[in-house]
Amino acid sequence: MGKFIYEGGVKVEIEDRALTHLQLVISAKLRRGEPFAFSWREDASVGGGRTTVWVHPGSSIVYKYYGGRQPSINRAWVDALAFTANAPTGLYLVPEPPETNDAGSGDLGG
Repeated sequence: MGKFIYEGGVKVEIEDRALTHLQLVISAKLRRGEPFAFSWREDASVGGGRTTVWVHPGSSIVYKYYGGRQPSINRAWVDALAFTANAPTGLYLVPEPPETNDAGSGDLGG
């Protein structure tokens, strides 16, 4: 279970595979200078609810992984996450879709 840490204070635990895919989308958006909202549901153990942060090129973001291996990339999942990041509601974690035949770790744009 990895962690997304925003501005040194806001933290959320996210499974390493999902965090890797989120990192790809967030990095691509920031390389293009595109700010966006990122939202997630909090676990009941920390009070539940939802948190949203405004991610911009000056944001301080840490991706902390607990596994040592880089997971394979599901291009369909990257595309689905990027779709949410480009919507008015902003980025949020969606379930991983099945990989398509043309899925892979090709160029992610930017």
